[in-house]
Amino acid sequence: MHDSSVFLIEFGAIILGLGLLGRLAGRLRFSPIPLYLLAGLAFGKGGFYPLGTSEEFVAIGAEIGVVLLLLMLGLEYTASDLVSNLKTQYPAGLVDAALNALPGAAMALLLGWGPVAAVVLAGVTWISSSGVIAKVLGDLGRLGNRETPVILSILVLEDLSMAVYLPIITALLAGVGLAAGSVTLAVALGAAGLVLLIAVRYGRHISRFVSSDDSEKLLLVVLGLTLLVAGIAQKLQVSAAVGAFLVGIALSGEVAEGAHHLLSPLRDLFAAVFFVFFGLHTDPSSIPPVLLPALALAVVTALTKIATGYWAAKRAGISAKGRWRAGGTLVARGEFSIVIAGLAVTAGIEPSLGPLATAYVLILVIIGPLTARYTEPVARRLTRRPEPADPVALVPAQADPADAADQDTVGRV
Repeated sequence: MHDSSVFLIEFGAIILGLGLLGRLAGRLRFSPIPLYLLAGLAFGKGGFYPLGTSEEFVAIGAEIGVVLLLLMLGLEYTASDLVSNLKTQYPAGLVDAALNALPGAAMALLLGWGPVAAVVLAGVTWISSSGVIAKVLGDLGRLGNRETPVILSILVLEDLSMAVYLPIITALLAGVGLAAGSVTLAVALGAAGLVLLIAVRYGRHISRFVSSDDSEKLLLVVLGLTLLVAGIAQKLQVSAAVGAFLVGIALSGEVAEGAHHLLSPLRDLFAAVFFVFFGLHTDPSSIPPVLLPALALAVVTALTKIATGYWAAKRAGISAKGRWRAGGTLVARGEFSIVIAGLAVTAGIEPSLGPLATAYVLILVIIGPLTARYTEPVARRLTRRPEPADPVALVPAQADPADAADQDTVGRV
């Protein structure tokens, strides 16, 4: 009875604290992710008041949080959307992977962490935060901008690549051999391809089977199906997150919208628990030694993300202003960087990887909204040409047609 009461007190305090931190972040108009991570650091190993009784339950909640994050991500897209983006925007996805994954891999190798940690850190620096970026676009009133579809296409390709990347690092972290790892990857790719094929051809039938006018039944069926598929995927060493993502893709139409509405509060709750759990397993005293590498990595990958967005927007015919806005918006890292790092922390491959990832995400999740807002004005000032000295040349120049086409979006920056 005593343990039960202590558990209720501790877990209740965690949830209440998360709610207050979320409210504070809303008033300050930035993502609550850094506050959740800091809360975990404060009450984890080496923190002010380490938790004990509720830690096991928090660990289970963290796993559910990852599953719900990927499920909700899958619900955002239809299979046809993914296939279309893959066909038309794959060059941008390749450039994104090359420019942003390689710095992470290089840093891990420079620190002497080995090839497995290099693959993990490459993923941490590669994937932008869809949640943070979506909120920033809404806050800045840029959802209707011409560069926004380019940004979303890059995010979709990153999300789709998770279906391939997560099984790879799951196999590497499990220490399986080349043959077993190849089988795991083949199973993951086969499952992803099969789900996409079924979703394209039979998505309406699946949605009809899951559909229910009763919100309670719809919630139970979708959540139960997701956890079941995620568990089976984890047993096959494919990754529970990939299984949840594929379930989300398979659902479409009114079912996807209804499930999204019903599951959003649960996603927010357990995702917050996940960030706290990651912080709980990071000793605050281990962060200062890796702060300098994390800062260097943050600066380099902020610049490479800006370059990625600029190149992709230029390829799509967007004006210079829109290119800079696209690049600055992509800088934020968040939930998926922590998901990837969390797998490595659980496997125990490199003690310093978790602290470095925490510091890295904390830096970029704070800087990301700032680069989204100020990259374009700063670039415009830096690239502004000096006024000609010849009075004859002081004739009003014609506006750039590309900028004129983008004029309706500039006033909202």
